[in-house]
Amino acid sequence: MTNTTPDSISRVRRMCDKGHMYGPTRYAPWILDPAIRFLNHGSFGACPRPVLDRQAELRDRLERDPHRFLVHDAPRLLDASRERLARFVGADPSDLVFLDNATTAVNTVLASLLEPGDEVLTTNHGYRACNNAAAAWAGRRGARVVTARIPFPVEDPAQVEESLLAACSERTRLAIVDHVTSPTALVLPIESIIRQLQKRGIRVLVDGAHAPGMLPLDLDAWGAEYYAGNAHKWLCAPKGAAFLHVRRDMKQALRPLVFSHGASLSDRDPHRFRAEFGWMGTTDPTAWICVGDAIAFGEAQHPGGWRGRMDRNRRLALDARDLLCRSLHVDAPCPESMVGSMAAVALPLDLVPAAVEGDAPDPLQRLLRERHGLDVPILAWPRHPGRLVRVSAQLYNEIDDYAVLAQALASARRDR
Repeated sequence: MTNTTPDSISRVRRMCDKGHMYGPTRYAPWILDPAIRFLNHGSFGACPRPVLDRQAELRDRLERDPHRFLVHDAPRLLDASRERLARFVGADPSDLVFLDNATTAVNTVLASLLEPGDEVLTTNHGYRACNNAAAAWAGRRGARVVTARIPFPVEDPAQVEESLLAACSERTRLAIVDHVTSPTALVLPIESIIRQLQKRGIRVLVDGAHAPGMLPLDLDAWGAEYYAGNAHKWLCAPKGAAFLHVRRDMKQALRPLVFSHGASLSDRDPHRFRAEFGWMGTTDPTAWICVGDAIAFGEAQHPGGWRGRMDRNRRLALDARDLLCRSLHVDAPCPESMVGSMAAVALPLDLVPAAVEGDAPDPLQRLLRERHGLDVPILAWPRHPGRLVRVSAQLYNEIDDYAVLAQALASARRDR
């Protein structure tokens, strides 16, 4: 997996030489509040200072000469960033378009694909926003949503495939499957799932919001019709950086949510796909341009490059999970093979009372932040009053962060 160019690595090393990389704390490359133990990278990510500096530089150029930047400079810079991203995820850059987030990408596919009588397959572990999108677009188009019930705890990845296939029918047109589930932090066996669903003539939209930067990707080899990924999570790009990968034979039928200048091209024009998604109106493209810089910075942050970084974070997530399970006297909810850089653990019911379903944030989440300086999500599962704690592991985290969390949870238990 080739991630960067020599020039980008050189620039990142110069950033490090200027003191951006290392400092008095492990948070030095980021601007995270050192008073908060941030165990919640999975929700919104965190962008390192050198990448933010690069974005600020680009924004200054945009505002100094908007016409030159947007008409002449941005297309070239976006192409370079797209090419770096394509190498990183194992894809052809002509099949990738930038969008603001993975939720927008999922909505784009749903809006273009569904017809009356179709069934859309989702799972009970799906991201709420994307499941809501499936329900809304199905309702508009006279389609129907079917939810596969994946168990949790889960003993074997094969149970995921069995649940998905059992929920399919002759009407199933599209399956929306998470690569890494958001509430339960499960890494699903996505390659095998894609193959099994496609054997049944079902198109696959992979919601890979968490996967880029957490797991090695090879999108062309896997062959899913659609793959949506965020760059502002584990790739640590600026907020509002995401992509949609569309298999080449699916591109002609896919249209953006906003029709603009690119719609002037004939549907037979091979450039229409990029043209339609490339200019949907005046916007700030700097987050997308910085995706390549984030990839280069991430490569230089760890001696083992991106693969070493992914392995390190995964090992820390597993150690954190083991520590929490021992402290809470609960079992691990899935095999190690289904863990990436996040882990979810079931919470005992004898903690601070759970919030009424739909209320956010959970009272326990507020207590952990206000009393113990911990930012960590507490999620209802599978329904009120059951809850999970989901921890993330990034380079700025250490095992003592999770020891503090375990002690805080034990304290909340005693205080009941």
